[in-house]
Amino acid sequence: MTTNHYKVIIIGSGPAGFTAAIYTGRANLSPLVFEGSQPGGQLMITTEVENYPGFPDGVMGPEMMDLFRKQAEIFGTACETKDITKVDFSVRPFKLWSGDELYTADAVIIATGAKAKLLNIESGKKYFGYGVSACATCDGFFFKNLEVAVVGGGDTAIEEATFLTKFASKVTLIHRRNELRASKILRDRAMKNPKIEFLWDSVVEEVLGKEEGRRKSMTGLKIKNVKTGEVSELKAEGLFIAIGHEPNTQIFKGQLAMDEVGYIKLAGKGTATSVPGVFAAGDVADSVYRQAITAAGTGCAAAIDVERYLESLPR
Repeated sequence: MTTNHYKVIIIGSGPAGFTAAIYTGRANLSPLVFEGSQPGGQLMITTEVENYPGFPDGVMGPEMMDLFRKQAEIFGTACETKDITKVDFSVRPFKLWSGDELYTADAVIIATGAKAKLLNIESGKKYFGYGVSACATCDGFFFKNLEVAVVGGGDTAIEEATFLTKFASKVTLIHRRNELRASKILRDRAMKNPKIEFLWDSVVEEVLGKEEGRRKSMTGLKIKNVKTGEVSELKAEGLFIAIGHEPNTQIFKGQLAMDEVGYIKLAGKGTATSVPGVFAAGDVADSVYRQAITAAGTGCAAAIDVERYLESLPR
């Protein structure tokens, strides 16, 4: 055994990772959390969270994750702001590397999350969280009676656009082709919705906005027609990007069973993966809900599964 051996190592520090840490810490398993290069996960770039139970006045994403971390540390969690760069799940104990440093663990919880595929334009990054979003369920409420746009043409884009009509006065769906890839039932529903308009053969060239001191707000979009090359402006105070998500599972390829996109496949009803002793929680194994509260719930489940797994091992 090396001096870097732990009963439980948790990779990832969003709601799933820190909830798993709280529960494994309370079980006296002294977990180690690798927070990665972006501690706190996607909530660190979320301005305000209003739909997490227990925060009736809302809470800033970074503040929430700081509270998660403090609670995990109270129960004996150690945190490292390092990335895991390589793993070997074919041996026991499991081997994990951060650069040249080796760590071993009897059980591992993967909570590395997923990232939304964003538009490759600088202005999109600049206004992310200030009008630009990748989650209508999270942020749609903030756009009551405003005009917004959605980029994409698949099921997710149609679902996001339809959901946004509950709040926005108008939703413009921007798609680079002249027909949707979404399923027929969703296409038909969107076409009949009086609040949804379509911009075909178009891409977003630039997110327009204004800055007043430290405050930023989106005011519109510069749109380019891919067939004619014509550039025009679209009034919009919100832009929802719905071109897919990518799970952060690259270093686990070849080690764990995954679907064609890269989401980790779970074995049975719990959080176990295809390798006994390795568990997955949060968006890394969830392509459907992708919410902080569902991630936290699976983090709890993974911790309970880990505790039961360790108890089942020969002493």
